[in-house]
Amino acid sequence: MRSIYLVLDMENDLVAEDGPNGKGPLGEQVRSRGIIPRTAKAIAKARAAGVPIGYVRVGFSPDYREAPDTSAIFNGAKQHGLFKLGTWGTEVHKDLAPQPGDFDIVKHRVSPFYGTNLEAILRAHRIERIFCSGVSTVAVVQGTVRDAHDRDYVVTVLEDCCASATVEDHEAAIRVLQRFATFTTSDAVDFTS
Repeated sequence: MRSIYLVLDMENDLVAEDGPNGKGPLGEQVRSRGIIPRTAKAIAKARAAGVPIGYVRVGFSPDYREAPDTSAIFNGAKQHGLFKLGTWGTEVHKDLAPQPGDFDIVKHRVSPFYGTNLEAILRAHRIERIFCSGVSTVAVVQGTVRDAHDRDYVVTVLEDCCASATVEDHEAAIRVLQRFATFTTSDAVDFTS
């Protein structure tokens, strides 16, 4: 079964210690759960297994023309100047840096399937299984799992590489997603099976 590992929203505006969210509750969870080093380990394992890596990033033009006025999430980003493409904030965290040949999926909504190149990438490479992890569990991870499930992909979440702003939010998201995906950890994941 052909697989891909999607690294979800691990960009500086969300996970860098000196980034806007890195200074708040989400950043505290990212650090306390060891999300960045665990994700780096998982990426290395996927590369060693020959599994392609796709980096999903949320990003907007500097004038936010793609952001809907009706979205509480993305209006907040606009008000605070977050997720501007071409800036440090939308770059993948340096410890998880993409390499030549990795896929870059830029999204303007919560789900990486909506209005992006992801579906074309998956079809071109005959991908059947998606491994994924990232932040936050209640947003992009849930969106990815549900949309992938409904498109008939087999989905595996690396639970110890995911975080939300609170432990409770993360745990609630994982409970809900158990109907749609299987779960593993960065230590136990087998990208070759």
